[in-house]
Order: sequence, then structure tokens, then C-alpha cells
Amino acid sequence: MRPDTELPEVFLHRLPVDFRKSIDGLSAIVELEMQHSPFSKQLYVFINKRRNRLKILFWEDNGFCLYYKRLEQKQFHWPRHLEDEVVTLTGQQLNWLLDGLNIKHLMPKPLPQYRAIT
Repeated sequence: MRPDTELPEVFLHRLPVDFRKSIDGLSAIVELEMQHSPFSKQLYVFINKRRNRLKILFWEDNGFCLYYKRLEQKQFHWPRHLEDEVVTLTGQQLNWLLDGLNIKHLMPKPLPQYRAIT
């Protein structure tokens, strides 16, 4: 199950977190460190120190959901050389990240602009 590519915003916590943390610990990071409400409809993405595992936390109507992915042979291309502690991505960029691609070098394909039917 993949996140929708049409998501308006996805927030990455840029620094690695202790992956013993589960929903309560990650939602505390969202609230205290990222200064966001964990009850918003946004997705919050966390990475471990080795960058081979990530967790995505989000709130559904009546509870939290936690998505977990582990790469067996590679690492996730995680933005590390930025000043901001929180990085904003689109849904498409999140899916590229989940595929193991480097989002820094990818650009979404431009949609065709139709002017008339011929």
C-alpha cells in the first residue's frame, strides 16, 4: 500500500530517530520538535541512523497509522545537508523516496497543456 501521489505535503524529520519509538514517541517528536499537530491529515516521515528503514506516521479519523519500510540492500537517499530540521515533500517525491530513488535529482513530469481539440 502506497501513499497517494496527490498528497499536498509530506513532512520529513531530517535527523535520524531511535526506531524503538513507536506511535506515541513519534507523535511526540511531531508535536515537540517539528512544531506540528500529529492529528493533522499530513504524513510525517522518520528515518533510522543507518538510513535503511523508515516510518511514516499519520492520523486517520479515529486513530494513528504507522507505515514501516526496510530496504534489504540499499539506503534511502535522505536529505542531510539542509539547515531545516523539517523538509517538505510532495506525495510523488515520497513515492520516489520509497522506491529508493534520490529525490534531489528527480523532477515531476510536466503535465501536457491542451489548448484545443483538433
